[in-house]
Amino acid sequence: MHAVLSLNCFKDKTMSKFQNTHHLASNKLIGRIIELGNEYSNVSLKTTDEMVVDSFGLVHGGFVFGLADYAAMLAVNQPTVVLGKADVRFVNPAKVGDELIAVAKVIQDADYKKVINVIISNDKNKKIFEGDFHCYVLKKHVLA
Repeated sequence: MHAVLSLNCFKDKTMSKFQNTHHLASNKLIGRIIELGNEYSNVSLKTTDEMVVDSFGLVHGGFVFGLADYAAMLAVNQPTVVLGKADVRFVNPAKVGDELIAVAKVIQDADYKKVINVIISNDKNKKIFEGDFHCYVLKKHVLA
């Protein structure tokens, strides 16, 4: 069982002490933190017209992947975490207006190497995406 914090207003400075990575991430583009725990995160993204790629209301997969990546980074929650590779599957399409919920859990932890499983479902509990994210916690920031 994971210790979890409910963080409805995570961008509030009083809550930021719990988030150790990706502080400047856009709630609008890659998601809003719902819960953050030890090796666990829950992040939501409301899909909008700006994410749509056709007249059917299909949301571009890059936004779905961005949500999954953000959730994985938060599950690790280390300032220098980076993505090395991802094995993913888009199971169903995301549509404009969907509220997407990503649940990320660290499933392998070998010191600086981590594997995080991420599942994204929509607000109707239909699975949209699943994947394993292979992350690394570097000794210093990748741009330092």
